[in-house]
Amino acid sequence: MDVAIIKYNAGNIRSVDYALRRLGVTPLITADKKMLSKADKIIFPGVGEAFTTMRFLHEEGLADFIRGLRQPVLGICLGMQLMCRHSEEGDVDCLGIFDADVRRFVPQKHEEKVPHMGWNTLNNVKSPLLDASLEGQFVYFVHSYYVPVCEHTIATTGYIHPFSAALQKDNFFATQFHPEKSGSVGERILQHFLTL
Repeated sequence: MDVAIIKYNAGNIRSVDYALRRLGVTPLITADKKMLSKADKIIFPGVGEAFTTMRFLHEEGLADFIRGLRQPVLGICLGMQLMCRHSEEGDVDCLGIFDADVRRFVPQKHEEKVPHMGWNTLNNVKSPLLDASLEGQFVYFVHSYYVPVCEHTIATTGYIHPFSAALQKDNFFATQFHPEKSGSVGERILQHFLTL
């Protein structure tokens, strides 16, 4: 099985690479659309800023390319947010795969810090990516923006208020949390993706 990681101007690609290698998979890290098209599975990770990243994706012809992918695709963190319709981060239109907007956390109390960093449980799990055994399991988040609960939500969690921990539409899957930093639970989720 060929697994590819989309290489673009965002961080966190190496940690996803290492996590896959721990599962016995050596991924291809590339921005070459021909190579990506041949992959059985594609991962779209990211740590960065939405506006500059969307500009880069358009300049490189990757925006339309990602929208047209037919194999299973997994977006992680910024990757998930960029798969949505619009982001408040930079007030930018994104890929529009998920019919949802990305919003910034607004603290309601002094102790609510942004970015949200830490371990939260997965709730209301429903997807081939996240089986029922993952209900209530802890995964690792670090983000200042979130996707509200919507028709594409396949797991929720809460910080300040409930939000989407994961999304799915057709062959597109996405997690706001970092499976590659979520220990054995994250490994199970990556393994589920590899066996879809």
